[in-house]
Amino acid sequence: MLYPITELYGHKLIAKDGDIGHVQDFYFDDKSWAIRYVVVNTGNWLTGRLVMLSPHAFGKLEPKEESLHVNLKRNKIENSPSIAAHRPVSRQYEEDYYTYFGWPAYWEGVGMWGANGFPVAISPIPPNKRPHHGHNQRDDIHLHSTTAVKGYHLQAADEEIGTVCGFKVNDTTWAIEELEVKTGHWYAHQKIVIPTAKIERISYEESKVVTSLTRAQIQQFAHTEAA
Repeated sequence: MLYPITELYGHKLIAKDGDIGHVQDFYFDDKSWAIRYVVVNTGNWLTGRLVMLSPHAFGKLEPKEESLHVNLKRNKIENSPSIAAHRPVSRQYEEDYYTYFGWPAYWEGVGMWGANGFPVAISPIPPNKRPHHGHNQRDDIHLHSTTAVKGYHLQAADEEIGTVCGFKVNDTTWAIEELEVKTGHWYAHQKIVIPTAKIERISYEESKVVTSLTRAQIQQFAHTEAA
C-alpha cells in the first residue's frame, strides 16, 4: 500500500530498550527510488547529533502507527558511524555503515535491496566476510533528501508544470512510487500524482525533477487529488 511520506515526519522512534528520537527526513536513491535511510533527530539523547537508519532496522513500514519500532538497541545506534562529518553522504561512509551493522549493501546485486526486492532482517555478515570495492570518498550523487527535493520544479518535455509537494512510499519495499506535484493555474492548481517510473532524472543544480512526458501526456494518465 502507498502512504504519503510526510505523514511520517515527526514520528517517534523506539529502539528495543527505549526512545531514540523522531523522524526528521529520508534519503532516497533516484535510480530505484528506494528509501535508503531514515534520518533521526535524537533530541536530548544524543544532543546535536543526527543518526541514519536503514530500512533493514525496521522491516515493514507501519505508517498508521504513532511510532516506528527499530530492531536495534540504543548502544548499537549510539556507536554507529556518525553522519556529522559525512554530509552529503559518501559511498565510503555507506560502506563503513553497512559493515558496522552487518547488513547486505543495496548496491551489491540486481534487486532493489541488493539480492532482494525489499529490506529484510537477516543474520549479520561478519566484517571480514564483506567485500570491499575500494570506492572513493565522493558524494553519492544518487542520494537525495525528501525535504530538499520537496519544492523542486517539475520540468516536462515542453514546459515547467508545477512543484513537487509530496511523495508516496510503498510500505513493503520502501520505494517511492509516486510524486505529488502541485500545478499552477494551467490545471486549476490541482495536485497531480505522477509515477516515479516516468521520471528521468533529478537535477540538484537546477532544483528540478525532469520527465520526458509532455503536459498533454501528463494530463492523460495522471489522476488528481485535492490540493
